[in-house]
Amino acid sequence: MSKTLLARDSVGSSKTLFLVLFLLFNSLSWHYLTWRAILVTYLENPLILGIYDLAIIISGILGAFLSNRIKRLKLLYIWIFLGIITSLFPSIPSGNLLTALIFSFLLGFSFGLGMPCCLSLFVNHTVFENRGRMGGVVFLATNLSAPLIILLPTTISLAGFLIPSVWRALGLVVLFLTKPSTFIFEKRKHVSFAFVFNNRSFLLYLVPWLMFSLINGFETVVFGSILEPDFFDFLLIVGAIIGTVSAFVGGLMSDYVGRKRVVIYGFVSLGLAYAVIGIAPANLISWYFYAVIDGIAWGIFTVSFFLVLWGDLSSDSASEKYYAIGSIPFFIADLMVFLFTPLASIPANAAFSVASLFLFVAVLPLMYAPETLPEKKIKLRRLRKYVEKAKRAKEKYTGEDSGN
Repeated sequence: MSKTLLARDSVGSSKTLFLVLFLLFNSLSWHYLTWRAILVTYLENPLILGIYDLAIIISGILGAFLSNRIKRLKLLYIWIFLGIITSLFPSIPSGNLLTALIFSFLLGFSFGLGMPCCLSLFVNHTVFENRGRMGGVVFLATNLSAPLIILLPTTISLAGFLIPSVWRALGLVVLFLTKPSTFIFEKRKHVSFAFVFNNRSFLLYLVPWLMFSLINGFETVVFGSILEPDFFDFLLIVGAIIGTVSAFVGGLMSDYVGRKRVVIYGFVSLGLAYAVIGIAPANLISWYFYAVIDGIAWGIFTVSFFLVLWGDLSSDSASEKYYAIGSIPFFIADLMVFLFTPLASIPANAAFSVASLFLFVAVLPLMYAPETLPEKKIKLRRLRKYVEKAKRAKEKYTGEDSGN
């Protein structure tokens, strides 16, 4: 009984839920700040950006491994404090590539180390019925902060890099003042990485997600080679705006109609978008159509594959390892751009046709994947909606009848 009550109390605590959501928002927005600092300092060197993402992947796996051996609260303190210190690294003058690579690796490492633990807390303090909605709120808030990040000073100086450090420190202050005793949970079933990879449902979702990331990295290189830089940047802005709204709406939809259906919609619509620009790459309308669909798909995939699905699939097991592996494609984009740069000379028509084909193929594993939102939850929502409509209809009818 104590375990059940503790779990319900943890989920129901609005104070703890706010702390978890704030830590996620603080961490993701800090990631954008440090990522931008790398762009400003090292002039968008693909190798340096790739090392940054590679460090996130490596440290995420290490963090998931340490989660079984270090108390969560202690790991969170170490993680955030490390981020405060490393945020200042880009302000240190570096005259060679090796120093830049080391700084980039340390910044990525300090972000990825505690993310699986933080995401696991998100699972523990949400339930199936609101996990998509809460995830959409986090990404909506994070993406809405992007314009503020762009307006921050771009000078390579200590003052310019104090902002990410101070922002990260705010997360540490909030964590310390809140004193979340509920972060020390009852004993859970710890699993190995081998157990995660043996989870058939996990693989059926991971493979399409990985295929999308590979295709996206490849197409980014192709876009950069055939489009004018200003128009390419404009399409990115349009996609980011659409994706901000789509992440929130996609999270809501996944709570009502199911995760699987929403993800399939994203893959099919993106495949159609690639097919359109493959047929008419010289038509601007085709590119606008693609930018909108790509933004919608990215919003859906971000909230589904980064926050929701791995938490659903981990069930009562420790979810850190699910998130460490499941989030790899999310951070692999810059690394893929570096690897695919030699393929930039491929004809546009062929590149888009191949991308469209692979996206449709990526849907096939999803057809066999289970719905992670329990069917009874979906039916219960539909029943509640039907009852509410019936009540409104009855009230309207009764009101009109009494008036007559």
